[in-house]
Amino acid sequence: MDPKTLREKYFKFFQSKGHSLIPSASLIPNNDASVLFNTAGMQPLVPYLLGQPHPQGTRLVNIQKSLRTVDFDNIGDNTHNTFFQMLGNWSLGDYFKKEAIEWSFEFLTSKQWLNISLSMLGFTVYRGDEKVPRDDEAHNLWKHLGVPEKRIAFCGEDNFWSAGDIGPCGPSTEMFYWTGDSVAPETFDPEDNRWVEIWNDVFMTYNRHADGSLVPLVKKNVDTGMGFERTLAVLNHQKSAYETGLFIPIIKCLEELSGTSYVQHKREMRIVADHLRSAVFIIGDDNGIAPSNVDRGYILRRLIRRAIRYAKLISINQSFTTAIARVIINEYGDYYTELKHNQTKVFDELAKEEERFSQTLEKGLHIFEKLASTKGTINAEDAFLLFQSYGFPLEMTQELATEKDIAVDSVGFHKEFEKHQELSRTAAAGMFKGGLADHSEQTVRLHTATHLLNEALRKVISPEIHQRGSNITPERLRFDFNFPRKLTPEEIKKVEDEVNRVIHAHIVVTRKEMPHDDALRLGAEMEFGVKYPAQVSVYFVGDYSKEFCGGPHVTNTKEIGSFKIVKEEASAAGIRRIKAVVE
Repeated sequence: MDPKTLREKYFKFFQSKGHSLIPSASLIPNNDASVLFNTAGMQPLVPYLLGQPHPQGTRLVNIQKSLRTVDFDNIGDNTHNTFFQMLGNWSLGDYFKKEAIEWSFEFLTSKQWLNISLSMLGFTVYRGDEKVPRDDEAHNLWKHLGVPEKRIAFCGEDNFWSAGDIGPCGPSTEMFYWTGDSVAPETFDPEDNRWVEIWNDVFMTYNRHADGSLVPLVKKNVDTGMGFERTLAVLNHQKSAYETGLFIPIIKCLEELSGTSYVQHKREMRIVADHLRSAVFIIGDDNGIAPSNVDRGYILRRLIRRAIRYAKLISINQSFTTAIARVIINEYGDYYTELKHNQTKVFDELAKEEERFSQTLEKGLHIFEKLASTKGTINAEDAFLLFQSYGFPLEMTQELATEKDIAVDSVGFHKEFEKHQELSRTAAAGMFKGGLADHSEQTVRLHTATHLLNEALRKVISPEIHQRGSNITPERLRFDFNFPRKLTPEEIKKVEDEVNRVIHAHIVVTRKEMPHDDALRLGAEMEFGVKYPAQVSVYFVGDYSKEFCGGPHVTNTKEIGSFKIVKEEASAAGIRRIKAVVE
């Protein structure tokens, strides 16, 4: 099965069950500090999972662009990708376990749809803990559909899913496919990695508060996620998505550029293909960013440079990233049209980063030569220095050392690397706190203040100003906008005063649902880089501002308190950034 067919079958199936098709949100989230990138289909839907009405109704389906960096070191195996696509369907206070499980089973096994043999499938359900009971209902639903008892396993924390430290959560049931060379065993063992998870149905039953307590949601939701890459591999009887139409054109281009074969250099080619596909989608997003040394830009830089390092291991020594990007845009651009619209930016940023890294590599080679000649060995600290500061993978250092007949302390390197990983994991964990998922009073006040700031900038500074990104935590708001110069202290004060004037005017905030085109005709402001469905929600602050938004917001501006701008700075070329608080 080709990618287009799988995508269209999924949409058609759930549309036949009353679901509305919604577009993929930007890969780079707006108004959410909990993640650097959207990590799953539910991430952009958190406000609706917590009770905000969705303009498209209570049953939704889509394919969401997603990116996770926690699996960096697993890239190259059969099941992990940095960028991936997640098929998902949602019930917002509508159907629950029975329908979700029955429809998952129907789509997987029915001849009309995926026609997967039940003999190849295994299932997990939540075994319960001191707070949440065992999910016997899900277990019995699978049994009723004909799943043998031995193919259903009760599991622990992997089958309790949450959006983060706080927010919607609940037990889940997962579906696995047997990828082993032998006949699938009679008993399903979720610890056997030959069973690969392809779908997860989460039954959002609770809202987790900051103190760890679980409070039942007034309206229970269903959030499902089917891994597009993994499912496509299964349907094509491949052990990996790298052997499907999602990657084959990229792999063929790498074979031509390197003069080597995929069979000879499977891991290296997979890493290059994965990382450059991810980079193209990050830069090519309508909220796309450039490589840098902080946050998202650092992840992007790491992806590109790691791809270049591994390309050199397969003898690609010329500039090549734009050639691969052309293949990716050609393959994905018909559905993800933003890639074609932004392709010039993609090519420019990749070429610049490749040139920068070429210079860094030269410096690294000089350092290696110096270490080799003066020490006659490469110890753990030196090997890690070459890795961290100059981008040399251990394999490259070992290859260079072999040519000079000197040793490399690879055991010590791995210890250093593990320490580095632990620090990275600790730092990354901090990104999962805060964000709109908490719906705290402070976050909601800041969210509404962002709308006021957006409008105040246009009224006070220039009507040509528009939002270019935002990020909200319970402590502050961050707002990016297009403007060619630094704001003067007088201008900052005027903007601040204008926002406070509206706050103190005690204006009512209302939400209306309307057709997308009607909202445009009204002049409602849009979030940059967001694809909107045919039916949208618009928040009105009296007659002062109107903006496409999912919420949540205060009901009256007086609830915001007082607004204060604490910093104004450059964010990127032609983009300014304001940080502000409410008190």
